[in-house]
Amino acid sequence: MPEALEGVRVLDCSQILAGPFCSMLLADMGADVIKIEKPNGGDDTRRMGPPFIDTESAAFLAMNRNKRSMVLNFKEPAGVEAMKKLVKDADIIIENYRTGVMERLGLGYEDLKAINPGIIYCSVSGFGRTGPYAKRGGYDLIAQAMSGIMSFTGVPDTPPVKAGVPIADMNAGMFSVYGILTAYINKLKTGKGQYLEVSLLEAALAYTVWESAGYFATGEVAGPLGSSHRNSAPYQGLKTSDGYVVVGAPNQPNWERLANAFGCEDLIAREEYKDNAGRLTNRAKLESELEEKTTLKTTDEWLEILEAAGVPAGPILNMEQIWADPQIQDRGMEAVLEHPTAGTTKNIGTAVKLYDTPGRITEPAPLLGQHTREVLLDAGYSEEDIAALVESGAAVTNDI
Repeated sequence: MPEALEGVRVLDCSQILAGPFCSMLLADMGADVIKIEKPNGGDDTRRMGPPFIDTESAAFLAMNRNKRSMVLNFKEPAGVEAMKKLVKDADIIIENYRTGVMERLGLGYEDLKAINPGIIYCSVSGFGRTGPYAKRGGYDLIAQAMSGIMSFTGVPDTPPVKAGVPIADMNAGMFSVYGILTAYINKLKTGKGQYLEVSLLEAALAYTVWESAGYFATGEVAGPLGSSHRNSAPYQGLKTSDGYVVVGAPNQPNWERLANAFGCEDLIAREEYKDNAGRLTNRAKLESELEEKTTLKTTDEWLEILEAAGVPAGPILNMEQIWADPQIQDRGMEAVLEHPTAGTTKNIGTAVKLYDTPGRITEPAPLLGQHTREVLLDAGYSEEDIAALVESGAAVTNDI
């Protein structure tokens, strides 16, 4: 079957997580992603770990499948010129250099727009390309802290806790995909490319939907609630005899089914629990009363009872358990690839299922500079030209 983004070429000058996650998602859908790395080690993620698989970090293998790698040195004029030559046939550029760096190199949007007016140019940064923090460096942890996420993650009366996954980085990558594809659709209609930018801070802030809404409406500053929901109860993890079960009862019918399933029918008519507002106000007491029942059975026993009752519920799974789960296996979420030096590796599969033009994971993360020669030959360089670039330090090849 064809791939949705077949024929779309992406020049990815980003590294670590947000930008590479964006370009990986595009590559999974068929885009030709050329990962342009710096000399002397390439993407910093190549050295992040442990664990390492042979000479490659697991982190790099996870974020860079389906891509080609070339090494260009932008400190050398010939490296900049090579990049400009590649831009002529490109559709999309992704970069996450500090504000002003690409412009000083002569590789900013206006520079490359003059070469290719249809180019879609995406900049990813910590705080955005304008404003008082524009020149600050930014990381996921800082964005989680400054967006408010760390102020209401965790349980009450404990030190600040970040989300267990790099949510600011990942969401910035996802917003970048959204922005790029929106710009690409507009280009198909108008013929015009454009510049767009995404920041980790705003990508994290965009996820504070309930907390910001509550503050706008009431002025109340949200705090941590553990596994509980800010607007619904019970919607949380409850103790069982051997662990926890998470339950969702965000509306009255689900609440009544849950109470009946737990053998707490008397709570339904209780004035303090008669509606969601009351259950939220008395959340701590309700949790205690429910756990008097839930701690009498195991998690598996409750899951069977709750499923039969039509109550949304689930276990809390660790990495070993989720990758053995039959639903995950059935949905093809474990991708197996053969890497030239690391051997057999596994990746997370595609979360979006297109039925006519499905995404594919066919190629492992590339070795540093593995495709430099291939890409330059495609761009019209001769073998002699490539040798000269390598000799000058403007490019690095690593043919296998």
